Amino acid sequence: MIIDSHAHLVAPESLYAHRAMLLADGGYHAGKARIADDDIAACAAGNVAKMDEVGTDVQLISPRPFHQGHSMQPSRLVHPWVASNNDVIARTVEMHPTRFAGVAGLPVTPGNPVSDAFGELHRTVEELGFVGVLVNPDPAEGTAKGPGMDDEYWFPLYSKLVELDVPMQIHSSGCYSGRETYSEHFISEESIAILSMLRGDVFDRFPDLRVIVSHGGGSVPYQLGRWQAEAFHAGLGGSPGATPFEVRLKQFYFDTVLHYPLALELLLRTVGPDRVLFGTERPGSGSTVNPATGAPYDDLKPVIESIGFLADADRAAIFEGNARTVFPRLKI
Repeated sequence: MIIDSHAHLVAPESLYAHRAMLLADGGYHAGKARIADDDIAACAAGNVAKMDEVGTDVQLISPRPFHQGHSMQPSRLVHPWVASNNDVIARTVEMHPTRFAGVAGLPVTPGNPVSDAFGELHRTVEELGFVGVLVNPDPAEGTAKGPGMDDEYWFPLYSKLVELDVPMQIHSSGCYSGRETYSEHFISEESIAILSMLRGDVFDRFPDLRVIVSHGGGSVPYQLGRWQAEAFHAGLGGSPGATPFEVRLKQFYFDTVLHYPLALELLLRTVGPDRVLFGTERPGSGSTVNPATGAPYDDLKPVIESIGFLADADRAAIFEGNARTVFPRLKI
């Protein structure tokens, strides 16, 4: 079985019309989004067809990250909007229960306790059957300073995820800083999240926390030498007796959303096939056709199959086994 652990909701335009209504009335009349079953069914069928084109059996789908709007003001807009995305995911899964599983967006908003999102966390996991959550490390979306992922601000969430036995996928959202696009912001924030969590004591305090970092770990695996040196540099808080950075890096899981074969090979050699989950983010920006190959950048199954140093057991783990380990609630 081929499980795509990193994919996003393909939704009808009526979902985004609902956001326009929320913005227009300031969230004072936040009702249920009016989205017809036929519209959701058409989007889901189109996505299943794309999965079939490339041989994907199951997708774990979460809200489109840059649409989540964590920094919307007033912040009361965020909760009904994220819940509406999760509702459409749940309806999509219900229509195709053997092809999709849900990964929930969380309405974490800047300046408010992370526990504000726990109601939606419990609803999606315990009532709707979602198997994981998407966590934006920068709810301010580039507009203000916020706590790093090693800050105690996040610890109640980590504790709750361990209690519920669900993993979190680190994936940035929009960006309104004026100096980078949201796609650039993804890589920056994913890199910062890894480094801050390893500087802190997150995995000492929450040894059972499972964390997947999107897009192959941001820039971290490809700048490894710098972080190896810093780990032993006394002036930067390192220690001659420190655990090597590349060993500590294996406390995370990573997806294959890299779209460049040599980068994917480096990731696999660095962290090992047991820490890598097949993911494509298809359909997305990677669905652009690579002029050098004539295939979409996000058609990654043939790329993994062509990597010579992987054994058959390694490929089986990447395509299915690791996802089942990281997402124990996945029963498909």
